[in-house]
Amino acid sequence: MTGNVLLTGGIVVTCAGSDEVLWPADVLIDNGVITAIGRDLPVGDAQRVDVSGRIVMPGLVDTHRHTWQAVVRNIASDWTLDQYLVGLHVGLSRYFRPEDTYAGTLIGALEALDAGITTLLDWSHNLFTPDHADAAVDALTDAGLRAVFAHGGGAQQWGGVMPSPVPHPEADVRRLRAGRFADNTGLVTMGLALRGPQFSTLEVTKGDFQLARELDLRVSVHVGDGHWGKIKPIHQMNGEGLLSDQVTYVHCNTLADDELRLIADTGGTASIAPDVEMQMGHGWPATGRLLDLGVRPSLSVDVCSSIGGDMFTTMRTALAVQRATDNSAAVAAGEAPERVRLSCADVLRFATIEGARANGLDAVTGSLEVGKAADIVILAGDSLATMPMNNPVASIVYAAHPGMVRDVLVAGRFVKRDGKLVGVDLDRLRGLAEASRDHVISSLDGASIGGGWQPDPKLLLA
Repeated sequence: MTGNVLLTGGIVVTCAGSDEVLWPADVLIDNGVITAIGRDLPVGDAQRVDVSGRIVMPGLVDTHRHTWQAVVRNIASDWTLDQYLVGLHVGLSRYFRPEDTYAGTLIGALEALDAGITTLLDWSHNLFTPDHADAAVDALTDAGLRAVFAHGGGAQQWGGVMPSPVPHPEADVRRLRAGRFADNTGLVTMGLALRGPQFSTLEVTKGDFQLARELDLRVSVHVGDGHWGKIKPIHQMNGEGLLSDQVTYVHCNTLADDELRLIADTGGTASIAPDVEMQMGHGWPATGRLLDLGVRPSLSVDVCSSIGGDMFTTMRTALAVQRATDNSAAVAAGEAPERVRLSCADVLRFATIEGARANGLDAVTGSLEVGKAADIVILAGDSLATMPMNNPVASIVYAAHPGMVRDVLVAGRFVKRDGKLVGVDLDRLRGLAEASRDHVISSLDGASIGGGWQPDPKLLLA
C-alpha cells in the first residue's frame, strides 16, 4: 500500500472539466487514491511535497502502442505503410524470441512512463507462443505503469495470405483469462487486439469478436488505415452485429462518414495516431470528422519503430493538422475563420480522460478527481518555455516535452522522482535493448543497423 502524500501549491489541471485549472491548489493522496483537491488542505501525517509553480496534471493515456517494437526503434522512420507491413510483419517480427518481446515491451513501457504516460494500451500483436505473451505481461508488470495488455497474434497471422484465415490464438487467451487475468483488476488488465475484416476473413473476425464477448474483454481493432479501409470494414462488422460500446476503433482515416456514424450510434470509441498516420500514409487524421458525429477521440503513439514515443508531440500534431484542415476549408470558401474549433483543452482531454474512457478505465484514471487513482504527472516549473505562466493548459499542449516531466505517480507511488525513473538500471536496459536489436536485425537478410534498408512493398502480394 502507498502512504499518504500531500502535493502542495501546484497549478492543478484536473481535466475533469473542459479547462478546469485550480491555481494554486493542493492534492491529497491516501493509499493511492485522491481524497481531496483544494487550498490549504490539512497535512496530517501525509508526506508533504512542495510543487509550487509546477503544473500538476493527470497522467497521459496512450490507447494504442505496439510496445514490443521498441528494440527496432526508428528503423521504419522512412517507410510507407506497406513497407512497414513487409519490414515488420513479413520480416523482423518472426525473429522475436520471448526475451526480445520482454525487452521491447519493458523499454517501451518505461519510455512511456518517463514521458508522463501513466496508462498504456499495449497492442501486443507479435505473440507467437504463450511464452511470448507471458514475457509481454511480465514486462508491463515490471515497468510499474497502468496498462491494458491487448492480446494479439503473431507473424503467422500478419505475414501470410491477406485477409488471413488464421484465427486469434484462442487457447492462449483462455489460459490468461482463467489465470493471470481471472478478475482483470490491478495495474495490468487484459483486452483483445483484433485484426478485423481488413486483415482477417469475415468468418475469423466473427469468431474473434465472439471470443471477446464470451470472456468479457474489450476489443481494440484497426480500421480505415490507408487503402485497407476501402473494403468498408465497419459496414461488414455491423452486418454481423459486432459493433458495440466495448470496441475502440483505431485510425479511422479512410472510413466513410456513414461508417463513423455507425461507430457513434453504437457507442464505440476511437483512437487516432496522427504522427504515424501522416508519416506512413494512412490518410488524413479523422479528428474533425469524428467530432462532427459526436465521437471524441483518444490519442496513440502507435509504433516507435517509426516515430518518437511521447504524447506531447502527438497532441501538437493532432491540433495542428485539424486546425490546418479547418482553416484551409474556410479559405477555400472565401471566409476568414472567426475562432478555432479545436482547443488546447480539447486535445489535452483526448490525451487523458478520453484515453481512459477508450480503455474502459475512466472511472479509475484520466482526470484528477476525488475517488480516482492518483495517476499524476508533475511538470517542471522553471522552464523558459513556460515562464511566465499565463495559460497552463496551452503550456502543456504547446510547450511541454518529456524533459519537463519531473515526477510521475502511478496509484500514488512515485515511479519517477526529480527527473529520474525510480529503481531503473539504465545500463541494464541498454544491454537488453542492444542484445535484442542485434539478434532480431541480424536474423533478416538485408536488414542492418544504421538506416537505409528499404523493404519491398511488393512482397505483400507474394
